[in-house]
Order: sequence, then structure tokens, then C-alpha cells
Amino acid sequence: MARRILLGVLIFLNLFLLFRLIWSDQGIFAYMNMRKRNAKLEAQLSEIDQKSLELSNEIRRLKSDRSYQEKVIRERMNYVKENEVLYIFSGKIESSQGAVEDETKN
Repeated sequence: MARRILLGVLIFLNLFLLFRLIWSDQGIFAYMNMRKRNAKLEAQLSEIDQKSLELSNEIRRLKSDRSYQEKVIRERMNYVKENEVLYIFSGKIESSQGAVEDETKN
């Protein structure tokens, strides 16, 4: 009789431990979810590191390269040199009925 009780307790204990191993907050499924999240965060970190490196290179070029400074100023701020004319097109054209259409769709 005592052996059956001991066997029942051991089976119950094994089932309880199996449940905790698989479905608890520190179980296998939680571990797999944390690994996926870790991989995603590592990917984001490498993207941010790459972007930081690109921005550092651009800052270095802006500080030291006069021709690059001029190029950036001319492109982003629409500055022109003396005796130059700047034409800015909006990318939209007006149809014969007065409606505005986006030229970039074609």
C-alpha cells in the first residue's frame, strides 16, 4: 500500500515538473520566445550600428570635404551659384479639366 502511495506521489511530481519544464514562465516555450526576441533585437542593433557609422562618415565628410559641403547645400537647401537659375518642379501637372494629377504615376 505504501508503495502505491509513493508511486502515485512520484508520478504526480514528475507530471508537475514536466508541466513546469514546458509551459511555465521559465519553460521551453518562454525560452524559444526569448531567443526570437533576442535575435530581432540583435538585428535592430546591427542596423542602428550601420546607420551610426554612415552618419559618422557623413559628418566627417561635411567637416573636411569642401566639395561635398557644397553638393549637400545645393541639393538640400536649393542654393545656387552666381549666374545660375534654379528650376523647381512640383511633379504635379494640371489636366485640361482643372484637376491636378501626379506626373510620377506614369
